[in-house]
Amino acid sequence: MARMKEFYQKEVAPALMKKFEYTSVMQIPKIDKIVVNMGVGDAKDNAKALDAAAGDMALITGQKALVTKAKKSVAAYKLREGMSIGCKTTLRGDRMYEFLDRLFNVALPRVRDFRGINANAFDGRGNYTFGIKEQLIFPEIDYDKVEKVRGMDIVFVTTAKTDEEAKELLTLMGAPFVRG
Repeated sequence: MARMKEFYQKEVAPALMKKFEYTSVMQIPKIDKIVVNMGVGDAKDNAKALDAAAGDMALITGQKALVTKAKKSVAAYKLREGMSIGCKTTLRGDRMYEFLDRLFNVALPRVRDFRGINANAFDGRGNYTFGIKEQLIFPEIDYDKVEKVRGMDIVFVTTAKTDEEAKELLTLMGAPFVRG
């Protein structure tokens, strides 16, 4: 569990300090939190779909998922304000590092025809977001018990000031970016 945290402290932080020539250790960027979000569009018709999605997310992240509700009513989608439409989990500390380790070293290599994650998905402030098409890439999910394949968004919130610093941080942490 603490393997990734130790790796950050012993390998990643000194490498970042040297590359970007920081004057203080407090300037070294680190991952603040990881937010995992799953939209469940069919939850408005089928209440059990949301429970299944939240259960899958709890297995994947090791933490209970928070049910998200619609902020606005959208008539075209037959959606009313306050309806449950998804779930999310915010990971910090040891759970965050453990999830990061499993994501980079176990789950992503299991994606079919995987060549890496897009290196251009930074937001300009040092945060990185990417999506996964199916939850089946995580070994905790039993293929036979899955009712519907669902995707999810994963957001890495870092303390980095620029995208270059954040990319270097994630690369050193083991993020499999596309080469080229």
